[in-house]
Amino acid sequence: MKAIMALALIAPLAACATITRGTTQAFTVESDPAGATVEMSNGMHCDATPCTFAHLRRNAEFTVTVSKEGYRTSTHSVTHQVSGGGAAGMAGNVVVGGIIGMVVDGSSGAMNDLVPNPLHVTLESADGAMVADAAPAAGATTEAAPAAPQPAPASPSN
Repeated sequence: MKAIMALALIAPLAACATITRGTTQAFTVESDPAGATVEMSNGMHCDATPCTFAHLRRNAEFTVTVSKEGYRTSTHSVTHQVSGGGAAGMAGNVVVGGIIGMVVDGSSGAMNDLVPNPLHVTLESADGAMVADAAPAAGATTEAAPAAPQPAPASPSN
């Protein structure tokens, strides 16, 4: 009877990644320039970048739309993939022999990480102009004007 009770208490611990990593993670959006608005397809938003969303499911997939006045709006896909830490947690399940843990970790998303994270977006000016390099004004030249011809030196008379 004690062995069955001990097994019942230990069995849930076989979900190593779920215990060590959790099923949620923070997700950060950064933009250049900062101060952009972020709208996500899961209904979350923030008013100005950089911003961090504290508890998103590790196995989530969503789109992120970043916008700022004077810049083109851009939309990005966020997905998930098995991380190194998640794979180690799953390996812990194999070592301990926890098929239950493998199922729990696989279905909870605990072995995944959101990618890309952080999401860094470089916004493009709405008029397409490059902010870093200014083009010369129309009609301006960068070459020097040719020098005016100089009179030939006078030859000495005898």
